[in-house]
Amino acid sequence: MSNINVFTSAAFNYIPKVRMLFHSLRQHHPEWRLHLALADELRPGVDLSREPFDQIWPASELGIPDWRGWAFCHTIVELATAIKPFMLLRLLTLPDCQKVIYLDPDTVAFSRLDDIIAALDNANIVLTPHQTRPEKTLSAVMDNEICSLKHGIYNLGFIAVAASDVGHEFAEWWSQRIYHFCRADIPNGLFTDQRWIDLVPAFFEGVAIMKSSRHNVATWNLTTRKLGLTASGNYIVDGEPLGFYHFTGFDSGAHRIMAAKNAGNNQAVHQLVNWYAKQTEALVDEPLAKEPWAYGFYTDGTPISKAQRLVYRERVDLQSVFPDPFDASTYLVWWNNQGKVEFPDFFDQERCEKAMKEFSSVLTPGFRGNTSNIDWEKLSGILRQSFFQPRTGFAIGKRGWEVFKNEGFAGLKRRLLG
Repeated sequence: MSNINVFTSAAFNYIPKVRMLFHSLRQHHPEWRLHLALADELRPGVDLSREPFDQIWPASELGIPDWRGWAFCHTIVELATAIKPFMLLRLLTLPDCQKVIYLDPDTVAFSRLDDIIAALDNANIVLTPHQTRPEKTLSAVMDNEICSLKHGIYNLGFIAVAASDVGHEFAEWWSQRIYHFCRADIPNGLFTDQRWIDLVPAFFEGVAIMKSSRHNVATWNLTTRKLGLTASGNYIVDGEPLGFYHFTGFDSGAHRIMAAKNAGNNQAVHQLVNWYAKQTEALVDEPLAKEPWAYGFYTDGTPISKAQRLVYRERVDLQSVFPDPFDASTYLVWWNNQGKVEFPDFFDQERCEKAMKEFSSVLTPGFRGNTSNIDWEKLSGILRQSFFQPRTGFAIGKRGWEVFKNEGFAGLKRRLLG
């Protein structure tokens, strides 16, 4: 069994791309163990037995505290990135695990990555910067260097961690930060899991910054790297074999636009982009690519909106009262009643986007779990009394409804505190 464990993180709709990544890794490193952190739920009738992973880890089984409430706070992209440190922790504790590598599902390996493994022989953490050389034009500075200042110096489409004491300490620290702060909120200094890694070289010993041109090649560094083709048809970067290429933003068309802007006269780049387009074209109609995200809907099938996730994330009282907000008989009922009273702009299509920006403009720790101080014994007594004395139950129900109409669940909670 290999002591090198590699993982990626994705929901069902991205598994076809995961397959491309893992097939490329199998080609160059058949000895590695490949894992999928599934930001989704396994479901009957979906057969993954022929996929090229050695093991699937559903996010709900990664030991994340208050999982249902926490997951609700995230969009599909946020959740796929937020589970990464928890998956890393799991893999680092596997028997015989020595090194763990993470790669984004939209990357492809083109040659062996032995230099990354060698770097971990003398380091605890290996990172790759978005850029390794200064840009030469103002346009490129704005597109690439300033973009890195906003999104993070290091690209988290890749990270490698040794199963050392420092490696474990890093994974613990990262998971603690990401538990509360994994969101795309650039004005408040956050970009999912990525901005946190700017602190890693200062916080932890043995951090290797891999500046080799051959790794994590992407549109943001094509201006300073020369991608070419050998006579035998192999890709090279600045004279070295291409290690792995990151096809970020491909589905939106952004990748092709930026590749043309940053390397418009480079035929090798043009050929590589067209190759990936052809490969992914065949994946669009795959059943897996069309699988709905399990965490995108309430239990009755109602789609969950960004506004609903945002309000739940910011309101600790709602987290306490509704530990499973996916249950359509709980948080959704509050949203359709009291939510309309408290957040009318969120129900107006024209004003919603602006209202959400204003609501989230002040940074908070977000989800804090089921921190309820409700006296459940007291509540149980009230319910028992209501059951055996219908008149009392009617009076309690009437009063509860009056409080709910005027003060919402926050008011009900205040009256139930022990």
